[in-house]
Amino acid sequence: MTHPVLQTERLTLRLPSAEDFEAWAAFHAEEDTMRFLGGVQARGAAWRSLCTMVGAWSVRGFAMFSVIERDTGRWVGRIGPWQPEGWPGREIGWGVAREFAGRGYAHEAACAAMDYAVDVLGWHHIIHTIDPENAGSIRLAQRLGAVNEGPVSLPAPLESFRVDAWGQSADQWRARRGDRPS
Repeated sequence: MTHPVLQTERLTLRLPSAEDFEAWAAFHAEEDTMRFLGGVQARGAAWRSLCTMVGAWSVRGFAMFSVIERDTGRWVGRIGPWQPEGWPGREIGWGVAREFAGRGYAHEAACAAMDYAVDVLGWHHIIHTIDPENAGSIRLAQRLGAVNEGPVSLPAPLESFRVDAWGQSADQWRARRGDRPS
């Protein structure tokens, strides 16, 4: 299996790897960052989440990418396709480390991931599961063209989290980026 590498103007999206672990663990330890992403994780749990993401590439053929700043090689966050067992739909999810917030990286990487999901994976509908209090992620979902499709349930152990599915069809995404619907 060939592993995709996506390039944007400022970012490289590639499979997560062991070299990402220190930044990955720091990201998962940030209280503000993890507030809407399942909560802070200790290093051991962060290691397991990194391994889960890598494993999902083998099992599902897709998972979130590690996002790398092209100019510096620094790990920015994790963004991309996600659908663990019991998930309410095929998602493009995102999370960037606090030091990279507000630079437009999440939007840039999410657009590349949306293109990948539609053009390569052949997804017909994409969601983003977002806590109703997460104003920043709601703004990003709206900027991507998603609309609130209502509350959905996440599988255990996340069943107590309140989230809405923000979504759109592949044709809506294509129209937004200027393609003709298929």
